Amino acid sequence: MKKKKSSTRLIERYGEFIIGILLLALSYNFFMLPHNIVYGVGGLGVIFKKVLGADPSIVILVGSLILLILSLIFLGKESTKKTILGSLLYPAFVKLTESLPSLFSIGDIEPLLEVICGSLVSGLGLGLVFKAGFTTGGTDILNHIVSKFFHMNVGKAMFYTDGVIILFSFFVFNFQTFIYSILNLYIISLMTDKVVLGISQSKAFYIITSEETSVKKFIMNSMIHGVTVLEGRGGYTGDVKKVIMCIVPTSQYCELKEGILKIDRSAFFVVTDAYEVSGGA
Repeated sequence: MKKKKSSTRLIERYGEFIIGILLLALSYNFFMLPHNIVYGVGGLGVIFKKVLGADPSIVILVGSLILLILSLIFLGKESTKKTILGSLLYPAFVKLTESLPSLFSIGDIEPLLEVICGSLVSGLGLGLVFKAGFTTGGTDILNHIVSKFFHMNVGKAMFYTDGVIILFSFFVFNFQTFIYSILNLYIISLMTDKVVLGISQSKAFYIITSEETSVKKFIMNSMIHGVTVLEGRGGYTGDVKKVIMCIVPTSQYCELKEGILKIDRSAFFVVTDAYEVSGGA
């Protein structure tokens, strides 16, 4: 049974990966390339097509191969393994789908709406690739190399690497394209997170209150939810405090918040998104 589940999940992972790569390629040819939107290695394909008339898929492939070699040298064999398939399939899918925009017209749409639509599709595709446990290679490799050798987090490294590529769009194209490219990067980041993490269905409350018993009774008896009591210690005073933790559906967020404040106006609590809740009675 375990082997069957494992095989099914493997098929699902590769299915998500292929669909993700296909969506990225379609977004690139339908939206990014026609509007000169610059992002990652695909952005270099846009720039080289404009300046030299080069085939974007070839530029992406060459760029990806160079980055794979750099990954092997600086990040090692294990890290490189995860990026090989995406690095090769993405330019292949870009090439295979390059003629589709001339066959299927999306009609007369405002450029800004097209850019937003393309960014959402790209974010969805990239999210599926990451969720499946793969990457598309490209500047993701460069981000990790910069992160490793310049001792900064990957997010900051991405700001510099993709930022430099996007900056080129200002000089090669125009200010509008530059702004569109920044908007594109922002929407892709948000959409990717939503696909990988999902939309939060629950909220996690961490509550410190002098009315611990009353708050626990309210949560367990009135809202019918379980609680866990953690032990915390004040950083300044060193005093031991009880922290009540509970998970509630997002729809009950306001009810619990108001209930806590009704019991103890001076209660301290922190609320975070709970993207996945598993186990428990």
